[in-house]
Amino acid sequence: MIAFFDWLAGQLWGWPMMILIFACGIVFSFKTGFFQIRHLGFVLKNTLFKIFDRKTKGEGTMTPFQAVSTALAGTVGNGNIAGVATAIAIGGPGAVFWMWVVAIFGMMTKMVEVTLAVHYRVRDEKGNFYGGPMYYIEKGLGKQWKPLAQFLAAMMILGALGTAVWVQPATMASAMKNVFNIPPLVTAGASVVLTALVVLGGFKRIGQFCEKLVPFMCAFYIVGALGIIGANIARLPEVFGLIFRYAFQPAPAVGGFAGASLILAMRRGMSRGMFSNEAGMGSAPMVHATAITDHPVRQGLFGVFEVFMDTIVICTMTALVILIAAPDLWYSGLNGVDLTFAAFESLYGAFGKAIVAIGVLLFAFSTMVGYTVEYETSVVYLFGSKAVKPFLWLYLVPPFIAVTQPVEFVWTIVDVSTGIEGIPNMIALLLLSGVFMKVYRDFLAKEGLK
Repeated sequence: MIAFFDWLAGQLWGWPMMILIFACGIVFSFKTGFFQIRHLGFVLKNTLFKIFDRKTKGEGTMTPFQAVSTALAGTVGNGNIAGVATAIAIGGPGAVFWMWVVAIFGMMTKMVEVTLAVHYRVRDEKGNFYGGPMYYIEKGLGKQWKPLAQFLAAMMILGALGTAVWVQPATMASAMKNVFNIPPLVTAGASVVLTALVVLGGFKRIGQFCEKLVPFMCAFYIVGALGIIGANIARLPEVFGLIFRYAFQPAPAVGGFAGASLILAMRRGMSRGMFSNEAGMGSAPMVHATAITDHPVRQGLFGVFEVFMDTIVICTMTALVILIAAPDLWYSGLNGVDLTFAAFESLYGAFGKAIVAIGVLLFAFSTMVGYTVEYETSVVYLFGSKAVKPFLWLYLVPPFIAVTQPVEFVWTIVDVSTGIEGIPNMIALLLLSGVFMKVYRDFLAKEGLK
């Protein structure tokens, strides 16, 4: 079974997926004149600097900040800590460059996803808002596309089970065992109980919880990372040299590093980048579809901000820490969270492991909580609202299995689930480009932008 999933991950993350990822991001970047770069200041002004604004106009369930916090809770997970480390350990420093490339184009892809999710969202009899790729595929492309929408919803359910409550608790349990000697099953049990206490309260409770946890956990990790970067600032030019050099040429075998071809660096960087920020996967737009907003594109700006914060800021922090902490650390043979542990230990000693372990704990737990919005939205689309409770109980089972699996197999499952989700969603985005551009131009006209 492990061999089969390894093969499937390789097929999903081969050239077809790379081409599709770039095609989607490039098409919308050119159609909008690289909006995500030209108007990054406008985006930050209307997202980062308005996160505490409670005077939002429009309809919805969560405030825009609660929605982006919940979406970030689902995206800022251990892909930012262990996933980035795995990408470097297997693909070499050049993987970081391709992670950035995916993020730059992913900002635009995420903006399109979120905009269409809000544009085509629906409201149920209880006043809850639901939206996402299933809805914009069926409503935007027509009833004949409903089988594809149903397939995508099914993959989203499997993806949530294979990502939020598989890789996250597995990485969390490994960190807790490594640092505090807590048995993995104890960590799994505690995380499941706490997740249940939050998610069984519905979308509003999830949003209220995430808006408090996410800013704290991001700041906690970034401050710790900046300490290491600052202490080794003289090596920063050397680190960027490694990243750019091995982004365009194979990285040779050295120390515990087996060597990496250009294709392997691209594949590892792109898959980890996409897994981290989820641009193109269609998952986070389900959360943004619940937001209170007066225009679909206004919430789409939070999609740009989400990718920027997740990959350009937090993933880069992890990458720089690993590459700057010691010249030979990245090719020491360490992998996953153990590599990140070693980087933090280089400055903080034993306390460094505690910083990473707490970061892993917070990131993993927030993802387990935040991802339930995408999970529930998919369940409601396929089976109706009466199926939510049974499926939520099912959602709480995988952590107990995941913590007993080897780390390589855990991450292979992630590659498979993210690849399957992304393909039909990105095809739908390209087919609905005309609809997006119409809504986009309407927003520009109202805001006086070009």
